[in-house]
Amino acid sequence: MSMQPASDIEATSPVPNARSDRPVDRPRAIALMILAITFFSALDTSAKYLGAHYGLPVTQVAWSRFIGQFMALMVLVPVFGSLSLPDLFRTKHLKLQLVRSVLMASTTVLNFLALQTLRLDQAITIVFLAPLVVALLAGPFLGEWVGWRRLVAIAVGFTGVAVAMAPTDLTAGTTGFNIGVLYSLSAMLAYALFMLLTRYMAAFDPPMVTLFYSMFVGTFLGAPLAYLAWTTPPDLQAWLMLASLGFFGGMGHWLFLHAYRLAPASAVAPFLYFQLISMISFGYLVFSDIPDAQTLVGAAIVVASGIYLFHRERISAPPSPPPQN
Repeated sequence: MSMQPASDIEATSPVPNARSDRPVDRPRAIALMILAITFFSALDTSAKYLGAHYGLPVTQVAWSRFIGQFMALMVLVPVFGSLSLPDLFRTKHLKLQLVRSVLMASTTVLNFLALQTLRLDQAITIVFLAPLVVALLAGPFLGEWVGWRRLVAIAVGFTGVAVAMAPTDLTAGTTGFNIGVLYSLSAMLAYALFMLLTRYMAAFDPPMVTLFYSMFVGTFLGAPLAYLAWTTPPDLQAWLMLASLGFFGGMGHWLFLHAYRLAPASAVAPFLYFQLISMISFGYLVFSDIPDAQTLVGAAIVVASGIYLFHRERISAPPSPPPQN
């Protein structure tokens, strides 16, 4: 989810602040973050188009994303990585790595299912709840309890989604329910649990190991599901779009990580919400979708809650320890 993620689910995973011994370049970091978010939005847009225009199964589209990114990882790790292939399999918590990877795969599939019936801007509004849910669950799971101000922000954020997703068609005077909302909420919850495990695993395994398991499990777990539902793409454009999924996800990750290396998280994290703008733009350009006032008001409430939460975490966080040599 993809803020991975909307469907790239590692897009909003908690990442440590940039190391103090690295030069800080906030303008470049913000530019890289915005570019990363644009790639993640392109990933979701392509997935929606492949389902809506070509009728390709969700499991096939999701697997194409994973295998594309996995193959790119296998090419780039020997060139740029400091770990060998056997090192990538070494983890101190194999079961947790597998659970986390299954959560990521589930988030991707659920998000792609949601995009079949939701507009891009609607789906990303629900995904924006994930950091709020992480803050809420960090207490019982990680012992990181939030104060009353952040609890109020979380409650306001949920209210924003209720406003954006209220299943009422005012023009028709009818009330209905879109199954995509349920898929998107399930994807958001899986994403939040995924982020909690990401934060926990950061103390035990190198980031590249954690990323490797996500791609490895998604590729091999999704292969039989993709095979059973496989539909041969009808033209070259469909094949190219399938191939582009791994590129969009991989480039998004690479730019995202570099953004956090160039500036503290407090400087770049609020720009995650640029994805609302990029999703609205892609939705209009590709699908001629125009967000309604209800969705925009609800999204604004959720974004404001998330930015306030970032602010409270920044001012209440203890000073970072000096880097260990």
